[in-house]
Amino acid sequence: MTSIERTAYPQFKRLTSARVLHVFFTPTAEEIGWAQELARSPETLFALVLALKCFQKMARFPAAEEVPEAVVDHVRRCLGLAKSIEPDHGATSTAKWHRKKIRARQGVTYDKARARTVAAGAMEKAALAKNNPPDLINVALERLVEASLELPGFTTLDEMATRIRARVNAEMFTRIHQRMGADDRQRIQALLTTTGPDGKTLFNRLKKPAQRASWARFRKQADYLEEIDALGDTEAWLEGIAPTKIADFAGEADAQDADTLSRYGPVKQLALLACLLHTARMRARDDLAEMLCKRVAANLKKAKAQLEEIQQRQRTVSERLIGTYRTVLEHLDPDGTNADRGAERAVDAVRQAGGFAAQLADIEEVAAFHGDNYEVLAHRFFKRDRAVMFDLVAKLQLKATSRDDSVLVALEHARAHEAKRRDFIPLPPPVGTGGGESGIMFASGNWRRAITDRRHPGMVARRHFEAMVFTYLAEELRTGDIAVIGSNEYADWSANLLAWDECEPLLEGFCAQVGLPPTAAGFIAHLRGTHLDAAAHLDAGYADNTDLTITEDGTPALKRRRGPGAPKAAEDLAAAIARRMPERSLLSIVARTAHWLGWHHHFGPASGSDPKIKDPLGRYSLAVFTGGINVGPYEAAKHLSGISARELSMIRNRHIDLAKLNAAIACVVNAFADLDVVRAWGDGSAVASDGTQVDTYIDNLLAETSIRYGGVGGIAYRYISDTYVALFSRFIPCGVWEAVHLIEGLLANTSEVQPTTVHADTQGQSTPVFALATLFGFDLMPRIRNFKDLIFFRAGPHLIYPHIDELFGERGRNVIDWELIERHWRDLMQVAISISEGHLSSATLMRRLRSNSRKNRIYKVFREVGRSVRTVALLRYLADSGLRARVTAATNKVETYNAFSQWLGFGNNGVITHNDPDEQEKLIKLNTLLANLVIFHNALDLMEVVRTLIAEGWPITAEELGAISPYLRAHISRFGAYATDEMGVEPEAFNPELKEVDFTVLDLAA
Repeated sequence: MTSIERTAYPQFKRLTSARVLHVFFTPTAEEIGWAQELARSPETLFALVLALKCFQKMARFPAAEEVPEAVVDHVRRCLGLAKSIEPDHGATSTAKWHRKKIRARQGVTYDKARARTVAAGAMEKAALAKNNPPDLINVALERLVEASLELPGFTTLDEMATRIRARVNAEMFTRIHQRMGADDRQRIQALLTTTGPDGKTLFNRLKKPAQRASWARFRKQADYLEEIDALGDTEAWLEGIAPTKIADFAGEADAQDADTLSRYGPVKQLALLACLLHTARMRARDDLAEMLCKRVAANLKKAKAQLEEIQQRQRTVSERLIGTYRTVLEHLDPDGTNADRGAERAVDAVRQAGGFAAQLADIEEVAAFHGDNYEVLAHRFFKRDRAVMFDLVAKLQLKATSRDDSVLVALEHARAHEAKRRDFIPLPPPVGTGGGESGIMFASGNWRRAITDRRHPGMVARRHFEAMVFTYLAEELRTGDIAVIGSNEYADWSANLLAWDECEPLLEGFCAQVGLPPTAAGFIAHLRGTHLDAAAHLDAGYADNTDLTITEDGTPALKRRRGPGAPKAAEDLAAAIARRMPERSLLSIVARTAHWLGWHHHFGPASGSDPKIKDPLGRYSLAVFTGGINVGPYEAAKHLSGISARELSMIRNRHIDLAKLNAAIACVVNAFADLDVVRAWGDGSAVASDGTQVDTYIDNLLAETSIRYGGVGGIAYRYISDTYVALFSRFIPCGVWEAVHLIEGLLANTSEVQPTTVHADTQGQSTPVFALATLFGFDLMPRIRNFKDLIFFRAGPHLIYPHIDELFGERGRNVIDWELIERHWRDLMQVAISISEGHLSSATLMRRLRSNSRKNRIYKVFREVGRSVRTVALLRYLADSGLRARVTAATNKVETYNAFSQWLGFGNNGVITHNDPDEQEKLIKLNTLLANLVIFHNALDLMEVVRTLIAEGWPITAEELGAISPYLRAHISRFGAYATDEMGVEPEAFNPELKEVDFTVLDLAA
């Protein structure tokens, strides 16, 4: 049976907060009047109103034992009934009549047969793309609500989902099996038995990611691609199967080992292996493309380093040449003292400096490397990779994503002359109607100078030309101007866009959801109006803005303001709370919160069914605890009783994945938001994102040396609510601009806390990201370190501001191109709706919309929108000291969280000892979940201490509580013996309310 907690099926939470009672279970005067006309006694009135409010919230009539006592008591108080009055419909016929009246009032139909038909139809369609029973049940729930039908029981929906999923999957497995020939089946079957030189099966190799981009591994990965491509044409076998289903089937195969998968039925086994092979082939192409890009970047980095070394050495030569030149000029000066013998003395000076030949050679050498022209050195470092790179591009199918395919034409030209050994080869074919050097016009001036030579007209230097072609190939792979057919990350992202005909019906609803006008003219008016208002506001308040000065050259400067610091009363309260916090162990915190919140119900096998393991709460608690502190299964098993390393490893690999961790994190966030004390910290409307470097093993493609943070590894990128809790987390490479992933995490946050204001640091912004944030209704307000160096754009060419005009630079320049935005408004909406509908990843889009996206029209319009939005953000930042304080406080909060999470993840000295990027991200999310569990438990303990202090006569205000962070750690034991017996003890119910403190003053202040 599917766990009900993993679905959206309406049910009561374990604890019902005051906010939920007020919002959902408080009857209006009209509802009470309606019920009084139907009820004949206080008991029936009570039962009728209670049933009405429950039905409004749940679209079904829950059994009496389901309804929490808190809900019953709340409705009783709203009706003004005595405590002795209990809800009672009376006769069975009366209860049925009440339900009929409630359905009629709500416009809902009770029709079991139709509800089954609607649910089955929805599941049939969804099962073609979705695999997990909870997803099928959720789709059915949506369709039933849209059809205004009363919801069937959960067991009915669960049985339908299980049966329909099994049938649809069986049909898919059979179809895949039939498409495979006898030889194909034999090769795929052999994956489970054939071992390589390392003693591992190829099945095991399919599950492994690529290693770091060294030369040897680059060649090895190219050979691996050829090997798995020879196993069969997976595209033909899986034709017509939704990519999401293929990914789920591959995930199920990936979670098994060769032994367990060999026990599957032959048809299903081969189908799962085919899906795993298909994803492995795509990943191999992605990995090779990534390796190519990294190898090119490494080679160019070496060229730049060598140029710097050469220029360092040449400084001495340059000084010597200047000295000689000065002596020559002194001798040749007609007004000098020895003008009659000047020429003779000048010649002597040159000879003393080494002679004419040596001096000219020195001049040629200095001239060759006098600027930033590392391109002339690049070919030296491509020599070792040359054969592998040519071999790679022969195996990969590349395509241009725009009409400009000049780089691919140049690549084919280089391949055609690959076997040549002469230094110069003909120029590549001209592009279009262009002639001469038009085939290399895509390159920079430095590159064109490096590959051409006046002494060889119509020719290019072969080695320099090859280095240039691979450099631009890597760049256009990064920007998406060239795609790899059969890959995933490097596929043509524009192919995933919904057609405009599909977007148009969704346009109005999407725009209403994000708060944007649904027309091009309205969108422009909205952007322009916001831009004009922000500029006018700053200009009007400039005289009173004592923090801001603008220099004559237009550079803004802000005075530093010291924070007010915490009040003395808040400091005293914090110290008192810290002294009284009860001692806790991390393991007990994890287990107690599992009992209270049921977050562990989101874990389970890939089938979506309830786990069949012994003591799932205890097993999952141990998995989260050990993963969250960054200790591996085998090391953890040495310190834990009652569980083996193999069991811990199996649970992590087969029952916990990234999606399930996200759901568990959202579960804790939702529960945390219902605690009264959280209101002292914020309302959840703002979030701050930031990354912190985490050391990892280096034999993988994600690990890089971080210039910003130092060390080798990746970036744990987290989204921290204004209430201190982490909404989402990612693990990203060091070399990626963090802003690429900013919007992705916000959209992936499925909790009930949905912020609209987003804070970040300099790495969390770019003009395309500002544009995408606006398209999804987010107010991006980062702390930009170098804001003085950014361009402020005018909303119109003729606008003049009395006080701040210098900010915008020369009049007539740096003006927003509103016509460009209006022309490509459809493109903006098409991209945004495609992301919203799950057809395109925002991170994929942002990776492609880079400043060197020369051929991408979508980049140009995103950049233009972003210029306006970022200018508005900068103007607001300069105008509002309170806003600056909030931005600083938010970014400081996320930095404090990073330190807190690192304190929790103390295992292996904080180094992630995995080379698999998926496992690395899983450990980051396990740490996020653990941190949130500790924050939740700290908040509960903090409230209990506050109740005690108030009972003792301590006056405590909401403002004082707001100055106290829940990142308390002194009372928590991380080390020592871990007692697993306490995990089975269910704690007493917690109290989410703190009625002793008046939080309404914060609501009024807001």
